[in-house]
Amino acid sequence: MPNPRQFLELNRQLPEKKAANERKQEFSEIYSEFKLEDAMAQADRCLHCGNPYCEFACPVHNYIPNWLKLVSEGNIMEAVEISHKSNSLPEMCGRISPQDRLCEQACTLEDTNFGAVTIGQIEKFITDTAFAAGWTPDISNVVMTDKKVAIIGGGPAGIAAADILIRNGVKPVVFEKQPEIGGLLTFGIPQFKLDKDIVVRRRQILEGMGIEFHVNTEIGKDIQFQTLLDEYDAVFLGMGTYKPMAGRFPGEDLPGVEKALDFLIGNVKNELGMEQKPEPFVSMAGKKVVVLGGGDTTMDCTRTSIRQGADEVFCVYRRDEANMPGSRAEVQNAKEEGVQFKFNLAPVEVVGNGKVEGIKVIETRMGEPDENGRRRAEMVEGSERIIECDSVIVAFGFQPNPPAWFKDFNIEVNSWNGVVASDKSLYPFQTTNPKIFAGGDMVRGSSLVVEAIAEGRSAAEGILDYLEV
Repeated sequence: MPNPRQFLELNRQLPEKKAANERKQEFSEIYSEFKLEDAMAQADRCLHCGNPYCEFACPVHNYIPNWLKLVSEGNIMEAVEISHKSNSLPEMCGRISPQDRLCEQACTLEDTNFGAVTIGQIEKFITDTAFAAGWTPDISNVVMTDKKVAIIGGGPAGIAAADILIRNGVKPVVFEKQPEIGGLLTFGIPQFKLDKDIVVRRRQILEGMGIEFHVNTEIGKDIQFQTLLDEYDAVFLGMGTYKPMAGRFPGEDLPGVEKALDFLIGNVKNELGMEQKPEPFVSMAGKKVVVLGGGDTTMDCTRTSIRQGADEVFCVYRRDEANMPGSRAEVQNAKEEGVQFKFNLAPVEVVGNGKVEGIKVIETRMGEPDENGRRRAEMVEGSERIIECDSVIVAFGFQPNPPAWFKDFNIEVNSWNGVVASDKSLYPFQTTNPKIFAGGDMVRGSSLVVEAIAEGRSAAEGILDYLEV
């Protein structure tokens, strides 16, 4: 183990032209078993820049240099206290946030031979260590008010809103239609990336703080929304995005074509021994599988299929690798596990006689940038071919699916069914109904967990201002 003070010297000793992935692989071998001394050594590499780029790049603006300094001194408990001041779910973010394109990418040391400080790994370590030692958030000095807020959706945005509210003396009551809280943290992210015991542990901590959860409870079905408006001082909507975006090509309704999120939820519920309704468990064992898409959900589907025992798994993406929207680390993990990537191929049709037998694709080339700055995928005429397969998983992303009762309560949605709520409003994330606030994916569209946390926290601050707490 190198002495912490030797890291910069070690950086200078390595060849200047060494590829970034080789540097990081060498580093990961040094720290294959992360311990306190490793966390201290990594934290001690922080240069404490005058402008903390890592903090600005983090959607919740974690006080990263501050808690890194405490970790370098071995002060884990104080580090966790500071971490929780800006992040409601640090143990989740340490595991699943794409640090490679957020805080760690912004680290001043990213371009040195050993690369960025491994912020995510430290965040995970200190939170797990503190929890194991019995640490829980201390809110004993909070004076409770007579205000209470109903939160619809127990995902990252809802949890983050509840966290801020309870710390300010407002009682949050969370209603979740699934049998456990967490939203996609529990049901959409595979267990090999996020063990569900971690979500259960966080629920116990939140309940210990005074947050109330009602699972298996769907608003509009088990409880009417009007009841919430009558009984609570404000309502927060954190219902996520669960409606899959269709490919709109022939054969998409053939048996053997699966929706990505249904596939992932069914798999997690099967592993947890939960009732698999309305998402059935689908096994890819012994099958040749094609997953369409290029985001993190796509990688989750490919890697889940590998673990289920699929014979072959292909990721088919219409752009080139450089233009994939997902985490580079996730793509690398998928490659190492045996996923085969087919770039610059767009799906044209799922073919088969009563079931999936293959997918017809057409070659693409990268054209001019679109309105979002990403290069367009232009089809090459006459280049169609068929990839034989037994199953196709469509992972093109997700959209909000607002319930019919939104219209009855003046909750306005935009052209893509996202709830209209802005952080620029007088009360941040207030909807067109003054008593109702919203945040997370159903406002901004499918995005990162850490961004949903940031919006849930901001919306809670808006609620506090609205309630004059």
